[in-house]
Amino acid sequence: MIINIHKQYLLKKFLKKIFFVSGIFLILILIINLIEEANFLKNSDANFITPLVLSSLNAPSLLYEMIPFIFLISTQFFFIEIFENREIFTLRQFGMDNFNLLRFLTSVSFILGFLVIILFYNFSSILKNKYLQIKNDYAKDKKYLAVITKNGLWIKDIQKKGTVIINAEKIENEYLINSSITQFDKNFQITKNIIANKVNISKKEWVLFNAIVTELDNSSVKYEEIQFKTNFDLERISNLFSDLTSLTYFDLLALEVDYKAIGYSTSEINIQKHRFYSLPFLLSAMTIIATIIMIYNKFKKKILFNLFIGILFSVLIYYLGNFSNLLGENGKLPLTLSVWFPVLMLLSFSIIGVIRLNEK
Repeated sequence: MIINIHKQYLLKKFLKKIFFVSGIFLILILIINLIEEANFLKNSDANFITPLVLSSLNAPSLLYEMIPFIFLISTQFFFIEIFENREIFTLRQFGMDNFNLLRFLTSVSFILGFLVIILFYNFSSILKNKYLQIKNDYAKDKKYLAVITKNGLWIKDIQKKGTVIINAEKIENEYLINSSITQFDKNFQITKNIIANKVNISKKEWVLFNAIVTELDNSSVKYEEIQFKTNFDLERISNLFSDLTSLTYFDLLALEVDYKAIGYSTSEINIQKHRFYSLPFLLSAMTIIATIIMIYNKFKKKILFNLFIGILFSVLIYYLGNFSNLLGENGKLPLTLSVWFPVLMLLSFSIIGVIRLNEK
């Protein structure tokens, strides 16, 4: 019972530190993001409330990206407090040594990782989706104008003469298969319709094969090969679907089904899914690293120094993750491994430090 009471006390203290550090990060994110949104909207007709709304909607998604570093710094603050208050010595009297304390904090971090994925991520993705919808209204290039559904790929291309709606059954490499291109004037009246068996979209000047062009008077002409200018190429279309943070986990699974139905690559979705799966392990590793830093460096005499080490580790881990992602994109590592590689590296480093933890 005594141990349970102490664990409840430690849990509350640990959660308080996480909420405290999260609050600090959130304030910083809101301020920085507010400046960016205000700069983005400076030449638009948006009122002064719009940047505040956009910043608020985008902040939870940005905070989610910072959660591993929040856990590292929160753990450091947790140890600073229990050593300054000499609570660590009281805990040792009841049999909770360094290793047992680490095991408790790591278990809590692992469980919180699942809660972050299930609750916080889905909440932040809903707000992110709304953020993108509002921001698209003020985007000059209207870049958020493509969607993949069970009915194929749909693109809305706004041009000088009017609007073009493009639908394709599926994507094979750099080709759209069984495509329909409908042109509208500025009054949204149909001016032309094109049906093509195959469309090369490697450049913004598409090449249509076996195309049938139907004019306004219903006359049709068949071409073996014609060209069609758009604002989209394969790279830009791919980039339109690269921001998956605006989708909940279940939306992501539904989108994966749609991607497979039209032959579109599901690599980005698989990476995002493995980021979910790896988060509890990453948070646990960050907690272990923070514990090792604080205990090995006799933190009660070097508080600022140990916080500096924690921040330095956060920066190194951030660049390690980017480096691993780059290796995955370049084909040097399998995409799935590129997500797990930093986590495995951190866990390996943590195990080495844990071995002699109780001797400190």
